[in-house]
Amino acid sequence: MHTELQRIVDTVAARVNRPALIEDRRQRVVVYSEHTGLLDDVRRTSILRRHTTPEVIAWFRDAGIMEARAPVRTAACPELDLLPRVCVPIRHQDLLLGFVWFIDASGGMTDADIATVTEAMPDLSLALYRENLLGELTSQREAEAARTLLADAPETRCEAVRSLLSDGVIAGDGEVTALVAKLVGTGGQPVDEPARIALEHTLVATRRWVGPREALHLVRHNHGVLLLCCGRGSGRVSADAAARRLGQTLSSASQGLASVARTVVGVGAPRPRLYDTVASYEEALQAARVGAQLPALGSVVAWADLGIYRVLSRMDAQQLGVAGVHPGLERLLRDETNQVLLETLETYLDLAGNAHATASQLRLHRTTLYYRLQRVEQLADTDLKDGNERLCLHLALKLGRLTGHYRPER
Repeated sequence: MHTELQRIVDTVAARVNRPALIEDRRQRVVVYSEHTGLLDDVRRTSILRRHTTPEVIAWFRDAGIMEARAPVRTAACPELDLLPRVCVPIRHQDLLLGFVWFIDASGGMTDADIATVTEAMPDLSLALYRENLLGELTSQREAEAARTLLADAPETRCEAVRSLLSDGVIAGDGEVTALVAKLVGTGGQPVDEPARIALEHTLVATRRWVGPREALHLVRHNHGVLLLCCGRGSGRVSADAAARRLGQTLSSASQGLASVARTVVGVGAPRPRLYDTVASYEEALQAARVGAQLPALGSVVAWADLGIYRVLSRMDAQQLGVAGVHPGLERLLRDETNQVLLETLETYLDLAGNAHATASQLRLHRTTLYYRLQRVEQLADTDLKDGNERLCLHLALKLGRLTGHYRPER
């Protein structure tokens, strides 16, 4: 079907004597004519990556292209290295399918040129409608199969595996590892539409990097999922490498987006077959949630490395109370002036009660360390010589981190 679109766009470009590019309604590049003459970075990026950036998408949407039913002239934007353009919306029975774009740096594209493009709209809209229909049907089947893999019902998961294999979407039924990509909103608020677009573009780009028939992706309401399929055969990308790539690409794509504070990728443990994907996904989702709450863990967080947080992350929200684990520590957490004492205690417990190692890591004199620990015992009504007390204190501190009641500098 691309052949028909290519023929039409080449014809239109020749008639108006300037390069043309067609995007779908999500501003992903479909086809483009031969390009000569003046180009900007936005056009180069679109051609090389097959999509534009979230900032550019937001700019054009603010210009009204999504609602347009007639050609639109868009202004230049030096900050985005964006030249003026003419945008002709492609609609089929008033359904927006995409856009034809022309760079018009000199303003030389006349109304007669635009009319020439408009005359080609019936053929172009029909061809793009057919292409979108076929593509949407394929992507919907794939997305539905991926969603089913992440469901609990065993029978439906088996059917999803059969569908993916019979359609040739994945190479085979082998080891699978789930990655969950999460955008952390500024001030704890949900991210906006450009951020969600950046997330989907990142998943698609990473999937292409992993290789054909080696991965699936799915965008959910507040995170994205990348499923690495078919094991660790020769030449296959490792889960660690894919997670790093996904994290780096997502971080780069979200730079400059006001609604995004930072990004995190959770990595589940591998499972031997596609049927078991849901278990790896649930681990990756929990790892991403913990990573979103605890920036000190880094931008890529593996379930296998979470330690005690594997247990805490699975607890019901009503059970996540520091007071229930150690009432004395909860009293210390209420007063911000106790922060130094709490950090000293956590380091001491992290190092298994080794006073020498604790003093060295905190660069404290041993006498100062002992004084702080005695103050903790007094204020929290505890005894650090008691193993059960140390366990409860340590657990309460990690729980405080996870719930946000304890926010140390490190």
